[in-house]
Parts: sequence; C-alpha cells; structure tokens
Amino acid sequence: MRSYARQEEPHGNRDDFANLKKLSPYVWRYSRRVALALACLLIAKLATVCIPLVLKSIIDRLDSASLQENLLLVAPMGLLLAYGALRLAGGIFNELRDILFARVRYSAMHQMSVDVLEHLHRLSLRFHLERNTGGISRDLERGTRSLASVLNLLVFSILPTIAEFTLVGAILLVRYDWHLMAAIMVTVAAYVAFTLLISKWRMSFRHEMNKHDSEANGRAIDSLLNYETVKYFNNEDMERDYYHEKLDSWRSAGLKTQVSLSALNFGQGAIVTIGVTVIMILSAKEVAAGNITIGDLVLINALMLQLFIPLSILGSVYRQLQYSLADMDLVIKLLDKPPEINDVDDALPLDVKAGEVCFRNVSFHYNEDRKILEQVDFKIPAGHKLAVVGPSGSGKSTLVRLLFRFYEVTDGSIEIDGQSISQCTQQSLRRAIGIVPQDTVLFNDTIRYNIAYAKTDATDEEVIAAANSADLGDLLSRLPDGLDTVVGERGLKLSGGEKQRLAISRVILKAPRIIVFDEATSSLDSQSERAILGALDKASSNATTMVIAHRLSTVVDADTIVVMENGRIVESGSHTDLLTDEGLYHRLWQMQQSKDQDINSVE
Repeated sequence: MRSYARQEEPHGNRDDFANLKKLSPYVWRYSRRVALALACLLIAKLATVCIPLVLKSIIDRLDSASLQENLLLVAPMGLLLAYGALRLAGGIFNELRDILFARVRYSAMHQMSVDVLEHLHRLSLRFHLERNTGGISRDLERGTRSLASVLNLLVFSILPTIAEFTLVGAILLVRYDWHLMAAIMVTVAAYVAFTLLISKWRMSFRHEMNKHDSEANGRAIDSLLNYETVKYFNNEDMERDYYHEKLDSWRSAGLKTQVSLSALNFGQGAIVTIGVTVIMILSAKEVAAGNITIGDLVLINALMLQLFIPLSILGSVYRQLQYSLADMDLVIKLLDKPPEINDVDDALPLDVKAGEVCFRNVSFHYNEDRKILEQVDFKIPAGHKLAVVGPSGSGKSTLVRLLFRFYEVTDGSIEIDGQSISQCTQQSLRRAIGIVPQDTVLFNDTIRYNIAYAKTDATDEEVIAAANSADLGDLLSRLPDGLDTVVGERGLKLSGGEKQRLAISRVILKAPRIIVFDEATSSLDSQSERAILGALDKASSNATTMVIAHRLSTVVDADTIVVMENGRIVESGSHTDLLTDEGLYHRLWQMQQSKDQDINSVE
C-alpha cells in the first residue's frame, strides 16, 4: 500500500538560542531601524499603561466633594485631554513601530530566501537526487516563513507583553502594598504555567490532526492522478474507504483539539477570574481602610485587564513560536550543510584552446560497496568525436557527471588541454562545455528564453540563427507567437523531437569548444532520430565531441568508440574494427539490428 510522509513536527533536539544567534545578522544589519522600532514600542506601551493612571486621577477629581461646581468642569478637562492624547499616542507609536519594522522584516525575509536558494544551487547533485521537488520548495518557504514568524511573534506579541508587564509591575510595586503585587504575580505565574502545560498537551492532537489530513488529501489526490488505474482494477470502493478511514481519524483528532481548546479557554478564564476577584477584594479592603481611593480601585482593575488581555493569546503564541523555531532549525541545518564540490583555494579559470579531453585512470564510487567506474582511461583529441556505448548501468552517464564535476573522482584525474578540472573553477569549466541531455527539461517560459538560457545576452538574431541551425525554423514559422511561444511546464507543449532541437540550438548558441551528447536520441522514434542526427552533426562540426549512446547506429561515424561494461572499458576502436573483433560491441550491434528488423517488419 502507498504511504504518505508525516508532516515534520517541532522537536526538542535543537538549540533555539544558537539558531537565533545564527540568524540575528539578518536583522541586526538594520540595527538603527530596529532600535527606533523598539523605542516606538516602549513609548506606545508607556502611553497605554499611563491611560489608567490618568483615568484614576479623573475619577478622584470628580469624586472630590471639596471642589466647587464650576471647577468640576475645568479641573478634569486637562486630564481628559491627556487621556485622549495618550490613547492617540499609543495608536500612533504602534503604527510607527509597524512601519519601521516592516522594512527590517521584509528585508530579512528577502535576504534569507536568496541565501537559501543560492545555497541549494551550491549543494551537490547527490543532495538533489536524494531530495524531492516538494521538499526543496518547502526549504525555500521555510527560509522565509520561520524568520518572519519569529520576528513577528517577538516584536508584536512577546516583547510588548513583557514591556507592559514590567511597567504595570513597577507601578503596582511603587504605589501599592506588596500583598497586591504578590497576588498578581501568583495569578500571572499560574496563568502562564497552565497555558504552557495545556498548549504542549494540545500540540499532540494538532499534530495527529495534521497527519491524518495530509494522508487523506495525499491519497485522494493520488487516486485522482491515477484515475485510469483505479478504474482498470475496480478499486473505487477501496480508495473511498481509505479516504473515509483517514478522515474519520482526522475528525476524532479534531474533536480532541476542540475539547482541549475549550479546557484551555475555561482554565485561563477561571484563573483570571479568581485572581482578579482576590485582587479586587484586597483593593476594596484598602479603599475601606482609607489607604487608597476609588480611582485606585479603577486603576488596579484597568491594569489587570491590560495585563491579562495580551496573556490570553499566550497559548497560540507559544504554539506558533514552537513551530517557527522547529522550521528555523531545519533551515539552519540546511544552510549548515556543506557543498560537496568546492573550488580549491587557488583555483584558476579553465583556459580552453584546443579542447582536448583526457580521462586518466578514473575511478569513482558512491561508497566502497558500490563501485561505478574503475580505471577508465581514454583521450579525445581536439576536434574529434568519441562515442561511449555499453549496456545499461555500465557507467556511461557517470562520465558526463564527472566531466561537469557534479562529483569528484575517487581516483585518477580528468584533464582539459592538460589542466586538471579539479584545480579549475567550476564556473569556467561548465562555461567551456555544452550538453544535449537525454531528457531535455525546459523552463515554463518562451522558446526565446529557453534558447537564450545558454547565452543570456544573446540578440534575437543570434537566437533565430541558432534555432535555424537546429532545424527549428519550420516549427517557429508554424507557431503564431514564434519565439514568444510559452513551452509549458517542463516543455510539455513541445514534442520530444522539438525539445531535443531546442536543446541543440542552445548548444549552438553557446558555441563551446567541447560538446557532450548524453543519449540525446534515445527517447525518439527512428524518423525523429534521423532528423535530429543532422542537427547534432551541425552543432558539433567544430568541437571536441563526446557522445553517450544507446543506439549504436547513431555513432558509426565516431572517430573512436569506447565500449563499457560494469564500469570498465572492455573495447575501443572504430565501428569497423569493433565489428571485426566480434566482442561485446559486435553482440550489441547484432541485437539492435535484429530488433530494428523486427520493428520494420511490423511497420
């Protein structure tokens, strides 16, 4: 049965402080703006905390029986204006904080996303072969989301709450009896402890709910993508039952999530109610004893409301922070992953003059138990064409990856014009080589963009010339939008032959001294293959050429044919010489000739 990966969840095996420290440069490069934003935050909170103080003074003035009637209208007026000014100041400085910090947040998100993408491009082919597209996409998303979420929670939830609690505590300690502050501290401590404990408990239900939701949706989408297969085997009921089963589990987890949320809300409300009641009783006693005024009672009540309103979202803030820190940990681990292929410290640009390629006793393996190449030794003189053939799994395509230095050779060396590619910069190496791959994957953009990808500053005239050289002229003339035709995702709007011609036109536009054809016609029918071979010959007419071939008929004109088996070269020579030797090449040739005859007889 198919299985679906569970969503990654927050875990405790991480160093959040170290992660925050690593990401802090993204924020502190805007330290002046951060300082201004924090100053606005403190001013806004100071204004908010001062509002109950002014309200207390207004009530005490209005409650004073000693004031004359005409003064009752004048004396509180200044306080009332101050009350309005403080509320206005709180709003203004909160918005200023948001405006100032927006640039910091978005700039940090922008830079981190760029850094993650750049790092992903630096990582080895091995890393990307072991990953899936969705996983890499999530890495990019996490690079933005985790930092933004942590910054939002810190600046807009956690720091304001801490600032407000500190200011309220200072006012209560200075103005009132310590018993009152002690009661508040106990209430807040009980509130925070209860919220964190229940929120942590609730997370398991949320994780379970997300897991079943992902599995249900994954199965539903998979069954729809494989609609014909489901129909072929009459398994509609099985797919429906599996979907029903997962949704039933999701519903059960959802109910637990709601019950636990209600328990959290009730518990929070109960703690606040009990705490505020005790505090108000103590305050009322102080009023009765004449130690404080009615205004003080109102002040204490207002401060309690200000204190507990932001604390009411503590559970959701804690949960979001845990998820964000978990995502941040994954991003940090990704950024800490070192690239497998690095330029040496004194790497020089590759200087290609003639274009001679030499594999000197090259061996390669992923691990000791899986040897891919052993003692591969051959030379391609400048301007010559060498073909590499052999059964599947013989290591042919690995030669291409080693030539492009997607992997480092385990032993031996690869040289171009006498220069070891391991001592040259990777950019200069790949700039010198052109390739027509077996599977031409195109960008979901125009034909012009995909051809010019080989030379981003190419003019339209150069692009058109390259397209004509690859026999793409007829296609462009038939398309209403010509070069501006969008090829679709992965080039799905073009046929296999058209995609191959486009790949060849890219190589022609790049005009490298060395060209590699990696089974460039293996996925084409015989008619398309014959049309493409002419374009391949044009593209490689003045270049050193290495051809990885599955169909031997495409390489009979090669200057040298290297035959590989199990990672070793077992034969080499011209087409005629290899047929005369009656070795592996001869057997492969006979099998393909027999297969072609069978196909032709059927046709």
